[in-house]
Amino acid sequence: MSTPDKGTQTMLDWAAASRVPSMTELSPDEARALQSAGVVKISLDGEPVHRLKNRSIDGPGGSLDVRIYWPSADRGLPLCVYLHGGGFVIGDLDTHDPLCRRLANRSGAIVVSVDYRLAPEHRYPAGVDDASAALCWVAENAVQLGGDPNRLAIAGDSAGGNLAAVASHRALDAGGPALRCQALIYLVADHGRGEHESRETMGEIFPIPTPIMDWFHEHYFGHSKPVVEPDASPIRREDLTGLPQTLVVTAGLDPLCDEGRAYAKRMSDAGVDVQLLHYDSTIHGFLQMGKVIPLAATAIDDIGGYLAEALALF
Repeated sequence: MSTPDKGTQTMLDWAAASRVPSMTELSPDEARALQSAGVVKISLDGEPVHRLKNRSIDGPGGSLDVRIYWPSADRGLPLCVYLHGGGFVIGDLDTHDPLCRRLANRSGAIVVSVDYRLAPEHRYPAGVDDASAALCWVAENAVQLGGDPNRLAIAGDSAGGNLAAVASHRALDAGGPALRCQALIYLVADHGRGEHESRETMGEIFPIPTPIMDWFHEHYFGHSKPVVEPDASPIRREDLTGLPQTLVVTAGLDPLCDEGRAYAKRMSDAGVDVQLLHYDSTIHGFLQMGKVIPLAATAIDDIGGYLAEALALF
C-alpha cells in the first residue's frame, strides 16, 4: 500500500480518533449537514474571483440551480461545466465553492457549477439528466455568458466525475455539444461491482470505506445490485472512440483508484488523448481537505493548468 504523506496521515489520524458518526448511521439530510460542516473546517479558503452569480436554468426535473464564476472581465473566455462530488447523495454548490473559485482562476475559464438533483429523493438517472442539460445550456448560452462556445470543457470529482464522463458520452452520441476536453477527478467509473483491486485493498480507508460506498450505491439506485449500463458505469461503454481530450486524476489511497486508471487506459486504447495525474500518497476527496493536506493546492493548480492549456486558443 502507498505511504500517506504527512498531511494525509494527519487527516487519517483525525478520522480514526473522531467521534463523528458514520454516514451509514445517518439519514441523507443528516449526512449532508455533517459534510457541509466538515468541509468548512478543512477546505482551502475561497479565493476572490472577478464575478460570481447564482441563477436558475431550466432542467429536466424543473428549475436547476447553477453558480457561475468569471475569472476576468474578458470576453470570449473558455467555459467549464463542473459537477460536484458526494456519492450522488451529498454535496452542493457551497461544498465545492472554494474548489470552483480556484479552478476558474487557474484555468482562465468561466466555471459553471451545477446543483444537480440528489438521491434518494431523485434516483438515477436524474443526476445524469441534469448534467447533460446543464452542459447543453452552457453551450447554447456561451456567448451571452461572455464565453467561447468552441472552447468548452466538462469536469467533476468522484460522483461528479462519473456524471461528467457520462455527459461526454451523451454529447458524443448526440453530435454535440462539442467538448474540447474533460477532467475526471477520482471518478466513480464502475457501478458494475467489477474486480478492481483497490476496491478491496483500500476498502477500509477514509473517507469512503466499503460500507459508505454501498450506502451511496443503494441510495442512488434504490438497490444493492450491480448496474452495468454505460450511463451508470462509463467504463462499461463499448466504444470510447471520439471522446474529447481527457485528464484523469487518481489517488493512491483511494478505493476508486484502479477503476479510474482502467478507464483512462480504455480511452487511451481507443485513441483518446489521455493524461493521467496520479497522486500516490493521498486519499479520495483530498482536493477538499487543503487546510490539512497541502497537496490539494498543488493538485488544483495542476488541474487548472491542464484546463488552461487544453482550452487555449489554437
